[in-house]
Amino acid sequence: MSGGVVRRPTGADVAREAGVSPSTVSRALNGTGYTAPEVRERVRAAAARIGYIPDANARSLRNRSSRSVGVLISDLRNPFYADLAAGIEQVLRAAGYHMILVNDDGNAEEELLAVQTFAAMRVSGVIITPVSSRSVKSLREHGINVVQADRRAGTRHGDAVLGDNEQGAELITEHLLGLGHRRIALLIDETKWTTGAGRLAGYRAAHEAAGVPLDEKLISFTTSFEAEAARGATAELLGAHPDVTALFAANNVIAQGAFQEIQRRRIAVPRKLSLAAYDDVPWMSMVRPGITTVTQHTVSFGKRCAEVLLNRLDGAAEQEPTIVHVQPELVVRASTAPPR
Repeated sequence: MSGGVVRRPTGADVAREAGVSPSTVSRALNGTGYTAPEVRERVRAAAARIGYIPDANARSLRNRSSRSVGVLISDLRNPFYADLAAGIEQVLRAAGYHMILVNDDGNAEEELLAVQTFAAMRVSGVIITPVSSRSVKSLREHGINVVQADRRAGTRHGDAVLGDNEQGAELITEHLLGLGHRRIALLIDETKWTTGAGRLAGYRAAHEAAGVPLDEKLISFTTSFEAEAARGATAELLGAHPDVTALFAANNVIAQGAFQEIQRRRIAVPRKLSLAAYDDVPWMSMVRPGITTVTQHTVSFGKRCAEVLLNRLDGAAEQEPTIVHVQPELVVRASTAPPR
């Protein structure tokens, strides 16, 4: 047996196997031009027999685009982004598109490199949770359809599917205020993106609407996006403000770190401290007590992103930008109760 590389079957091999011309093979397998049904089936059967796989890259070069969609997200370890990608992929697959998933770790330079790769691959479109406006601008300059997901970066032009972060944060804060809490701390990682800015605004707005003074010292920023940073920030916050009766974690990763620190300190939830979080992820309903949260139904969120992009690809190029606002829903569990 030879130790060399096995040659991949080519279109010419399929043509010989099926007894047709190479151009007929191209039409039959790519769906371009007319091919009699019986000939098309014969070509496909021949391709299957010899193990021929069409070269998608070559086809993309000929057609100036591909049946691929780039999906660029900030942190695959975060269940929110994983569920978002799952929803996107389900809709794309059903429509005959392939998803190319890239994680940029919230790094603007990594994001721009991924965008340049997508452009070189001639993807049909990109769904992006943007870190910087440069990447969105670069995609548009390359003529690539873009949907901004979850947040916007720098520009309010173009298609977007966005969570109503201000409303969601208001729902949580109103819930805590309604229980009688007046010392409600907010643990948040950033406000430079529309997600964090909206959640901070909602927290403030709920206090103002209720006529409850807001102590700015109860707004605590983590040093990074990691759960460990949230754990440390929780320790510092609770140490400095032992009179806090409720803690609002601005996303699920922050909630994870906060919950770990609360457990380490053996603080009884909700008897001594109520805990609420933004974004409902599986562990929040598995722990005891279950965590009160706001859900964005993230898989459905992702599906909507893909639907907006496909609508644009299906001939809506001249339409006005589509802006979809995903409505948050409060899920009350046992981690919140009136203060004692």
